[in-house]
Amino acid sequence: MLEDLSLPGAELRWAPRFLAPAEADALLASIDAEVPWERHHVRLFGRELPAPRLSCWIGDPGAAYTYSRVRFEPRPWTPALAALRRRLEAAAGAAFNSVLANRYATGADSMGWHADDEPELGPRPVIASLSLGAMRRFVLRPKAGGAKRELPLSHGSLLLMAGDTQANWQHALPRMAGAAGVRINLTFRRIVSP
Repeated sequence: MLEDLSLPGAELRWAPRFLAPAEADALLASIDAEVPWERHHVRLFGRELPAPRLSCWIGDPGAAYTYSRVRFEPRPWTPALAALRRRLEAAAGAAFNSVLANRYATGADSMGWHADDEPELGPRPVIASLSLGAMRRFVLRPKAGGAKRELPLSHGSLLLMAGDTQANWQHALPRMAGAAGVRINLTFRRIVSP
């Protein structure tokens, strides 16, 4: 079900159709309704700006996460995310204690270049990224320079990032003209030093 993607210095596995369309539709509706979405602010070039998406940090008590110099305390697991957590742990062969939920309302919403390499994720984090809703382009680039790689993250797809992926690569979800409908991305993680 999960295929290995050949990328030097990275461990990536991908299942373009991890969830059947009807199951992905139901999950999208449940998560969109259950999650208490917020507009966080990020610090860029010394200025605090609203993030170009809605998001929510969810997890076990004590699984706080710091991003862009802001500390996020986890909100409680929703029923749909708690059930999904168990399923993704089995697929990834890893335990997760948190998830970052991002909601992209249109193709104008985006995520800039970054690596999930914060200290509380540990040196070789396993991240399970499930996409629901509108298809978007997911772009990776090597930190040392070189050719980019692009994946079409479709409704119900699962991307597993592990090993040295975050140490060697950055990723982004660029703006995409013509992207129709809402996209929700769920990145399940393990905070190792709460």
